[in-house]
Amino acid sequence: MTSGHETPGTHATAFGPRSLRTRALIREAARARQRLAAGEWRPAPADTEAATAVLERLTAPLPARRAAASRTPAADRDRDRRLQRLLRTTLHHLDAGDVSPPATALLAAVARAFLPWHATPNPPRAAAAPRYGTPEGTAAGPAGAPTEAGEALLPDLVALFTVLASTGRPGAVPRTPPVAPWQVRYAGRFRRHGRPAPGVWTAETVACPSCGGTTGPWTVTCDWRRISLGCPCGAVTHDHGLALSEVWLLLPDM
Repeated sequence: MTSGHETPGTHATAFGPRSLRTRALIREAARARQRLAAGEWRPAPADTEAATAVLERLTAPLPARRAAASRTPAADRDRDRRLQRLLRTTLHHLDAGDVSPPATALLAAVARAFLPWHATPNPPRAAAAPRYGTPEGTAAGPAGAPTEAGEALLPDLVALFTVLASTGRPGAVPRTPPVAPWQVRYAGRFRRHGRPAPGVWTAETVACPSCGGTTGPWTVTCDWRRISLGCPCGAVTHDHGLALSEVWLLLPDM
């Protein structure tokens, strides 16, 4: 990866007005390759498990009959559903909190790049539908996801996650390189989402517990294990209940 308008490999792709958010993916994929090649990163079992699950989504075949008729509405839905399942699998392992910081950084970057498929082609119900906001360039949601741009990322991601999934051999001692924490100012509000029962979603705005309910702006600090929110009153809270993706996917590109 070499620029904000290239795939994870070496070939530039003109994404056009619906460009994907690939800046973090370019950076983290390059770091992952370097660390793996140099032996600086030997993935822990949780890293390998997550990489294997993501790899299965990256390599999932399309239904044969529909793939042959590549320009039908059903085929388009299949293509987008494959990318949506990739995103959801990535988010599951990202928010589970079991993987190492370098794996978290890589998964977060993949999730950011594939964010247009959060609600495509079958949006989640109720409060989950606008969970990560409306992708740039769309008025009412990601109805016109840049499918070709998303699919152009798959071959190099397959190569990277194949290495990542095969590196953590049984008996090998995991080695985790340091990953720099980050801090950013965020003027918006964060919404904490829950699912108390199947098909039932809840959403509430996160507020400072120390100053009577201030809802931002926040100073967001993350060490890839835990996120803290700093309020203008000076209080810092770690007990906000937010999943990492609920914060990371809302922030501007870094």
